[in-house]
Amino acid sequence: MGQKSRNNRLFHSSIILLLVSLSAALSSPFQLQTLLPRPLPSAPTLSWHDSEPESNSLQETSQLDPLSSNTTLEVQLELHHVDALSSEDTPELLFDLRLQRDALRSGTIYSLVSKAVARNPPRAAGIPCRSPLCRSLDSSGCNQRRMCLYQVSYGDGSVTFGDFSTETLTFRRTSVGRVALGCGHDNEGLFVGAAGLLGLGRGILSFPSQTGSRFNRKFSYCLVDRSASSKPSSLVFGDAAIPRGALFTPLLTNPKLDTFYYVELLGISVGGTRVPKISPSLFKMDQDGNGGVIIDSGTSVTRLTQPAYTAMRDAFRLGATNLKRAPDFSLFDTCFDLSGQTSVKVPALVLHFRGADLSLPATNYLIPVDSSGTFCFAFAGTMNGLSIIGNIQQQGFRVAYDLAGSRVGFSPRGCA
Repeated sequence: MGQKSRNNRLFHSSIILLLVSLSAALSSPFQLQTLLPRPLPSAPTLSWHDSEPESNSLQETSQLDPLSSNTTLEVQLELHHVDALSSEDTPELLFDLRLQRDALRSGTIYSLVSKAVARNPPRAAGIPCRSPLCRSLDSSGCNQRRMCLYQVSYGDGSVTFGDFSTETLTFRRTSVGRVALGCGHDNEGLFVGAAGLLGLGRGILSFPSQTGSRFNRKFSYCLVDRSASSKPSSLVFGDAAIPRGALFTPLLTNPKLDTFYYVELLGISVGGTRVPKISPSLFKMDQDGNGGVIIDSGTSVTRLTQPAYTAMRDAFRLGATNLKRAPDFSLFDTCFDLSGQTSVKVPALVLHFRGADLSLPATNYLIPVDSSGTFCFAFAGTMNGLSIIGNIQQQGFRVAYDLAGSRVGFSPRGCA
């Protein structure tokens, strides 16, 4: 009788716990967002403009040498996305190639310094091999004139090699002098046909690091949805880069790797409820600099350490049972057939950083992958421990880097 009585108590306790759970669920209804599905265009398009906008979109300043002037500069630039398409490329193929490139890039993290590549190398001033600037490179060499050479390899297989020089960079009517950069003579991979690369990383030779004193160590960007908007993205340097009302989270430091912007991710909510299996410990950086979470404008799809991704994905699938499933696409394992739909309800999703809860628009995590109405959950898992917040999840936010304050902020609708 004692054992039976104990079993009855356990049974009744289970009922009470179940009722409490149901009560909590009823008092906190599952949160949904509205998605207006816009498939990829049926024909290849170039999302760029034939002519430059008028100069009033740029904060005009005089031409200044940042190493010899005390004047603070502000530079605002419009960025236009261009796709290199052949007549055989379909939007689906192009998007798949982007994802493959993205997987290669994020698969390997290199401790490399970003550089800008000059369009006109003969005008650049060479740097002697023995100079501290040359020795600051991870991989350097000398030419026959004892001037500095550089070589950089990236995670997606791209390689650039050439002279390491100083040059004046001009953004329309704003010039910044004596910026150390690489004049690429042998550019392979994604650099073929490109005018250059402006490095925004945390390394000592990135553009923000070199020009920090002139821009008060502040910059921001706002990336538009390139599949649904003809509006340009923008890049701002200086005090104007920090928007009012932005939500800020502290920047963390990785003593083993100074290139990336590390932040503290505490958890993720799906449908208005924290996913219980996603704890802060999944995103912690260890004493050797492994793991952690970085914000990266050069990676498209957000990668989460596998246990966190699996828990978030399963919670999203559970909240999206009203949507018709579609086959997997490339690295995406959760896709839906939204063909013929003009409006659908999808689970709300929030990234919880320390001090900043980032509520994502539905278009930042359910994205079109073809022209027939297939949409996929734009996250992926990773086994290497490092999580990356990619640019699809950053779309539409002004992402502000206040390096003087060691913080990064997010401002919704920042592209307006």
